[in-house]
Amino acid sequence: MRKIMLEELRYDERGLVPVVVQDARTREVLTLAYMSAESARRTLDEGETWFWSRSRAQLWHKGETSGHTQRVRAVVADCDTDALLVLVEPNGAACHTGALSCFQNEIEGAGVLAPQDATPQEAAPQDAAPEDAVLEEAAPERAREQPNALGATLAGLYDLVESRQRERPAESYTTYLFERGLDKILKKVGEESAETIIAAKNEDAPALVAEVSDLLYHLLVLLVERGVKLEEVESELSRRGMKGVAR
Repeated sequence: MRKIMLEELRYDERGLVPVVVQDARTREVLTLAYMSAESARRTLDEGETWFWSRSRAQLWHKGETSGHTQRVRAVVADCDTDALLVLVEPNGAACHTGALSCFQNEIEGAGVLAPQDATPQEAAPQDAAPEDAVLEEAAPERAREQPNALGATLAGLYDLVESRQRERPAESYTTYLFERGLDKILKKVGEESAETIIAAKNEDAPALVAEVSDLLYHLLVLLVERGVKLEEVESELSRRGMKGVAR
């Protein structure tokens, strides 16, 4: 990826470029808007999104009246330098209807809409991946009891994930997963499984450790979502015995 100057952007005849705004944590597409040269400059200078309103023919700062601002994490131009992708940390809804994303209406006959949360490699260092943030949010009791035991760590994380399901704190990635439901959680388990395979094939040990950690986290979310206790998995492994597990 090469770096370009803002002046190199190719604006249309109205002096605008289309902008896709994407959640930096979840990779969900939030909205499509337009920027002028001035709004693009203010976005970079101030670290929050500014757009050009075509209906009002004026600059507008996202969240100026609603408070739902968008903190900019990265700005990427496309191959023709005539469109932008802006990765943000949203402080509330992106849509004027109060919805998280403006993209809410599935076209009849177009099949099932797949959530836009694939993980672009250029999109910042996994953004201290949301699942990493979950691990750092608290030191669960069971993990503190045996801080060096993997089992205790997983048990503590399970407890934390379970509390997120009950309490649904705002701006929590785990809350986001539960609110999107089983299909979303399964999709993330599939993605993390694929990324674990890729890391292993690339013989990248640090990446493999990171991806296995992400996979374990999402598996715990899946267990909580389906009401399966971690002790049930432990009992099944014990029932099989080491020989049975490794056969």
